Amino acid sequence: MKLLRYGPLGKEKPGLLDGNGKIRDLSAHSGDLAGDAVSLEALDRLRGIDPASLPLVEGEPRIGACLAWVPNFHCVGLNYTKHAEESNLPIPSEPVLFSKATSCVSGPYDPVIIPKGSQKTDWEVELGIVIGKRCEHVSEADALAHVSGYCTINDVSERAFQIERGGQWVKGKSAPTFGPIGPWLVTADDVPDPQALRLWLSLDGKVLQDSNTADMIFGVAEIVSYMSRFMALLPGDVISTGTPSGVGLGMKPQRYLKPGEVMELEVEGLGRQRQQAVAYDA
Repeated sequence: MKLLRYGPLGKEKPGLLDGNGKIRDLSAHSGDLAGDAVSLEALDRLRGIDPASLPLVEGEPRIGACLAWVPNFHCVGLNYTKHAEESNLPIPSEPVLFSKATSCVSGPYDPVIIPKGSQKTDWEVELGIVIGKRCEHVSEADALAHVSGYCTINDVSERAFQIERGGQWVKGKSAPTFGPIGPWLVTADDVPDPQALRLWLSLDGKVLQDSNTADMIFGVAEIVSYMSRFMALLPGDVISTGTPSGVGLGMKPQRYLKPGEVMELEVEGLGRQRQQAVAYDA
């Protein structure tokens, strides 16, 4: 299934994308897509619905973030070898974990706001995991059984805030609009192998990132298992799994987002995003 949220900002409704690419309204069968509404049990109930029986959504409504809110927005850093190298950092021996503030979540086609005082706002296409069942100390063999699905994520980052201001990465990762997710939550049964997905990002039509999740240092199952040793993962939690090389930080000279520029990005089978960068409006 491809689940989504549609409608004006703050008034989105849950929907399902049918086999013809048309949006069907799920409001009668599901609360807003978040938390327990995207648990494995909730998704099993939705699978029993004939999409043709759902009301057809007319026109071309705005598509919002595929989750209304997230309990936790976890991230893995430096998870592609060439990205670690372009960042001038050692290849990690264990997953590098950090978080984004959940208030950064935004729609896949909404503008990305360059924060006040920013000089180094950067892009990062990533595969996102959505957790579907609470787990602690889950084995790698059982980890994927706790995943509801996957989505495309742009882990937008302000590099000066992240690297040059001391403390934790979170303050360079968390500005409003720095977490576009979607357009769809694609359920795990429709993603046979999360380690075989092309992912790419272009800026003003020029492809800057182009890789495959097969190149991840730590795969999805290992990430979920590893994280569950240190914390409980909850239904609706999002894990952004790292970006390949091609970010502005790694360019020579470095190159960062400017107002008016357009990012397009996609993870194979999970839908394409498009965001225009805009200046902070004081």
